Amino acid sequence: MRIALHQPDIAGNVGTILRTAACLGVAVDLIEPMGFPFGDRALARAGMDYAAKAAVVRHADWDTFAERTTGRIVLLTATGAIPLPAATFAPDDILLLGSEGAGVPPHVHARADLRVRIPMRPGFRSLNVAVAAGIVLAEALRQTGWPD
Repeated sequence: MRIALHQPDIAGNVGTILRTAACLGVAVDLIEPMGFPFGDRALARAGMDYAAKAAVVRHADWDTFAERTTGRIVLLTATGAIPLPAATFAPDDILLLGSEGAGVPPHVHARADLRVRIPMRPGFRSLNVAVAAGIVLAEALRQTGWPD
């Protein structure tokens, strides 16, 4: 199980996701360009000392990431997706999240093997990307087995 972030905009969210990934034993793929310098202090503040313990792979762009991908890409999205309770996950899934400001472009959306949305009350569009990553990762690990 991996988390992939497509061109993230907000260092604090990436730091929070790195912290979650380190604690739960999953790797993180960062697909550039990012909207901040990777060493930004905000990333370190949100990730605390846990971020340094996360297994991170940086990719120069989407094509580089896609060439290296071996697992199924599961896109977290609000459009054209099945609800999270109906999703079935596999141990080698890559949970892909788009940037906070733009999501993912159409060609990335089309490349996803599975699209999943988190059900929300009517009138609400989205959750914070780090919160969404944690919710879906927890369900995926519940289904496939928590790492030791």
